[in-house]
Amino acid sequence: MGMNKNTILGWATFIMIMMGLLLIGLGAFRYDDVAGWGFAAVGIGFFCIAWVFSSLKGRV
Repeated sequence: MGMNKNTILGWATFIMIMMGLLLIGLGAFRYDDVAGWGFAAVGIGFFCIAWVFSSLKGRV
């Protein structure tokens, strides 16, 4: 039972969404200063990359 390209992209999408939620949560609840905005921005960037991985699934 090997993993093909679509399975790998699916797992990468899932991991990126989890990391994005974690970073946004850190920015919202842990850091109250300017660093929180940075964490939230990076979390949104992770969501964008996860969206690209999700759209590539089935095309590669």
